[in-house]
Amino acid sequence: MLAKLTLSDILRPAEKTAAVIYDIVMVLAGSLLIALSAQVAVGWPVPFTGQTFAVLFIAALLGGKNAAICVTLYLAEGICGLPVFSAARSGIAMLLGPTGGYLIGFIPAAFVTGWLAQRGWDRKFVTTIAAMITGSIIFYSIGLVWLSVIIKAENVFAVGLLPFIAGDILKILLAAALLPTVWKLVDKQK
Repeated sequence: MLAKLTLSDILRPAEKTAAVIYDIVMVLAGSLLIALSAQVAVGWPVPFTGQTFAVLFIAALLGGKNAAICVTLYLAEGICGLPVFSAARSGIAMLLGPTGGYLIGFIPAAFVTGWLAQRGWDRKFVTTIAAMITGSIIFYSIGLVWLSVIIKAENVFAVGLLPFIAGDILKILLAAALLPTVWKLVDKQK
């Protein structure tokens, strides 16, 4: 399947310098959206946040490469001391703590979800769900492996996965409703 445009590609200027500036602004805006969504946080040691929705949604909007850059920038902001992680926390300790694997897992999850969107998976309800589930499997896999280093292995699924399934289903359904709807509106404007 050939690569298709993502939603952010539609507005990208044709002129090369303007296109680079546009991509930089989109990546920065995406990292800000992830940071804001992280502030909606409840629970411990792995809090419920809006981050997962933001990461996967931004991935579909930006495509694989720019989404991975966006998430990497977000992590760099937090490591450098900006209060972008859940509950306005920051620092390298966040990557070494219980949520570190999930945070690192956001990078490949964003890349793969964005790559799938570039192949048109964000244009239909069912394929959007499949792309978002694929991204979720990636960050949960990395997050759970890291969490098993931090806590007892028999508690990993009970602490780091099961409580989040219902919320993630809702987030995935929201993305699956929004993305194809926006594409339908874009297609009508052509």
